Amino acid sequence: MKINLKTEHFNNYIKLTFALIIAFWVLSVYEVINTQTSQGSFLLTLFLKFINDFWCGIVIGIIIFPLFFLINNFKEKLALNVVMTLFIVLVLGQFSLIKYSLTTLLNLGADLLGYSFDDVSSTVSTSESVTIFYFLPFIIFPALLLVSYVTLKKYVQKPVLFILMASVLLFGVLKLVLPKLSNDIYKNKLAFLTYDIIKFKREQRALGLVNLYNREDFPLLRASSEIPDVLSPFLNKNEAKPNIVFLVVEGLGGEFVDNDIYSGFTPYLDSLINKSLYWENFVSTTGRSFGILPALLGSLPYGEKGFLELSKTPSHVSLISLLKANEYNTSYYSGCPSNFDRKINFLEYNGIDQLIDESKYGPSYTKTRTDDGGFSWGYPDHEIFRKALTTMNAEKQPRLDIIMTLSTHEPFEYPDKELYRSKVKELMENSIKSEDIKNTILNNKDVFGCLIYTDNAIKEFMDAYSKRPEYENTIFVITGDHRLIPIAQKDKLCRFHVPFLVYSPMLKKAERFKAVSSHWDVTPTLVSYLSNNFKFKSPEKTSWVGTGLDTVKQFRNSKMIPLMRYKGSLNEVIYKDYFYSDGELYKIKSDFGTYSVVEEDINKTILDSLMAFKKLNAYVTQRNKIFPDSLNIYVTPKKEFSEQEINTINKFAKNKTFDEVLEIARELSFKKQYETSRLLCDFILNEYPNYTDARILKGRSLGWQGDYDKARVELLDAIKRSPYYDDAYMALLDVYWWSNQESKSVAIYSEALKNEIINPSVSLKMAQAYKRIGNENLAKKIMDSIVDVHPNNSEFLAFKNSLN
Repeated sequence: MKINLKTEHFNNYIKLTFALIIAFWVLSVYEVINTQTSQGSFLLTLFLKFINDFWCGIVIGIIIFPLFFLINNFKEKLALNVVMTLFIVLVLGQFSLIKYSLTTLLNLGADLLGYSFDDVSSTVSTSESVTIFYFLPFIIFPALLLVSYVTLKKYVQKPVLFILMASVLLFGVLKLVLPKLSNDIYKNKLAFLTYDIIKFKREQRALGLVNLYNREDFPLLRASSEIPDVLSPFLNKNEAKPNIVFLVVEGLGGEFVDNDIYSGFTPYLDSLINKSLYWENFVSTTGRSFGILPALLGSLPYGEKGFLELSKTPSHVSLISLLKANEYNTSYYSGCPSNFDRKINFLEYNGIDQLIDESKYGPSYTKTRTDDGGFSWGYPDHEIFRKALTTMNAEKQPRLDIIMTLSTHEPFEYPDKELYRSKVKELMENSIKSEDIKNTILNNKDVFGCLIYTDNAIKEFMDAYSKRPEYENTIFVITGDHRLIPIAQKDKLCRFHVPFLVYSPMLKKAERFKAVSSHWDVTPTLVSYLSNNFKFKSPEKTSWVGTGLDTVKQFRNSKMIPLMRYKGSLNEVIYKDYFYSDGELYKIKSDFGTYSVVEEDINKTILDSLMAFKKLNAYVTQRNKIFPDSLNIYVTPKKEFSEQEINTINKFAKNKTFDEVLEIARELSFKKQYETSRLLCDFILNEYPNYTDARILKGRSLGWQGDYDKARVELLDAIKRSPYYDDAYMALLDVYWWSNQESKSVAIYSEALKNEIINPSVSLKMAQAYKRIGNENLAKKIMDSIVDVHPNNSEFLAFKNSLN
């Protein structure tokens, strides 16, 4: 191949690479300006970021140069245009990553691989207000790249290669003498994302090469009696098994309660801590909500990207399944969609009796205000608690109730927002906190106002619950799922530091413990307490990762606790009084603060221990070696597909979204290929059990085939899961009509109308449709039901009279 690279073209390429570096520098200025830092810190941060941006630009230039060289041999102008386009994309990527970092105070890394597109869209849309100004930077920064290149091309005439070599030498020396450059906050966002994904994939490959098939044991399995009963000394014993209520507070970190650095905005929880068993140095095992249910309720390992992300759920037991087997009625309450982070898959695998999520609230409850795109996470905390109180059946005891709050999450929208923001300001006027802390709080009034709101919602719930007859025999477990993100962290450990308290009228006295425990330890402790004090059938063997809560009052850590900061990032661990994080070692102080240390022997021990855990984690989750199927009488595993069924599914569903698969299933039903249609519906429902449209299609197809009994079962299940979804009622009405059981359908319809579950206007359209196809009798019955509930509506009355 003829080499055709003129000096002018090479110089232009170097200038374009420098233009990319300049664009990165301007983006770093934008980032640091929008980050709360002091003037000295501002200049130092900018200087260190400039060095990393320079090297990122140089590496990109080196990587893309072969492409430029190749194209340049054929078409000179095209080569530079292609590289310019690629650099614009990279600038936009850097800007987007900076926006993410400014919102979350974290660099986006391999966790990007752990979320679906829908999950990412939901998270991002709640964190950004989209206006015309939102898109301006996406125009300005690419334009800056072009202007920088044109300026360099016009005014830099000296030997460009010399300038490049001098720059490399200067920034190379700085890279060697400034160890701080390796800190995440100074890294170029594109470089961090790329390196983190490469590191994750490399480790994934290394673990994949570990021979997982040369053993058949269950390494987590041990006798239940090994878990000590540490709660009995603190609780008075009643005759009946106690009710257990979990309150999992979104984003509640340890720094926000109990006179810590950002405390003062949760007065009720602070008062409750002083009446409870309280673990001061308690940690969440993950840095985001994806890990809370498996850890808190199952003491389960992580899998590759979090236990809930395992496509094939390994056999396991949980507090839910064990309590259910011991005559407990189990319920889960949330205000958001339960399919987010696949929580529903875990809950249904473990046989939750009642699942209340966003789809179960109805018109008497007010949803959180939507964003500019019409998206809302769901219902605010006081509505979640109101729903829980009205749904909890005092006659169904004992009960396990799991309540997850929502409001203390981006975008921090909640009722009476301005009132709570003003309370934050009032509290700061009389505060003795340092000026830096005050400024942080006042610059984040939405966040701290939300803490006051959620604390008040918890107080109202606890006050109402205290008036219930079962209150005296209830144990309340209150914790945070992780430390909320938008407030700057004092160190890497505080991301996992959450409050944990056990409150109950059964408590003999309040106690505080400084020993370190984690969410992994909660279920083992509760099961041990119930097994030792009540008529409670517990399995002889358990497979908990945790060893139980530590009730020593002095600071100590007797556990090794690997931590998954985000999906797929298993690179942090608490070991004795050390905290290891991505190559850095810290000593943990008795107040749970940290300071950096260099201890090679300890570092090696921790790395060896962490790698041993990673291998165990991979083995038990990939080989289904957590808890033997033969001993697992507590759960009903989800549907398994045969090899032939998998081939059929792949034929229609490969590389398709679930929405696209549903459309294919509809088309197959219309072609009377009912079996294949239902197979695709089962495929969808295996992943998203609350995908109501798939369940309705499955029910309708059974009805079209004349299998009315199975159709009714499927549609009644759809109604149970989504009681406010009109289509499910319409489908059920059709099935009852086809099977000549109109009266039963109308009875269900009437009940739903009375309870304001069905929209009467939708029912009117349904009645009109039945009239059009000649079934005026059924149309009349529907209208009778509507008019019974809305006797003064002229539109309803007019149509009803037209049927007589």
